[in-house]
Amino acid sequence: MSPIRTAATVIGVAVAVARHPMVRAAVRAAPLLITPKMRAAATEATLETAFRAGALARKIARR
Repeated sequence: MSPIRTAATVIGVAVAVARHPMVRAAVRAAPLLITPKMRAAATEATLETAFRAGALARKIARR
């Protein structure tokens, strides 16, 4: 299967999933289900990932 055809298939599946009523309901309900502990964990994970990406960029891109 060619890469273009694979990409088109993936996009088609993503659009079909995004239009599903259960997926839409879950996305609408997500802010109500997130607890402060989950929000803090997500924030910590995001900051850690950004720090590691910066450290990797400093190793790759020399001055």
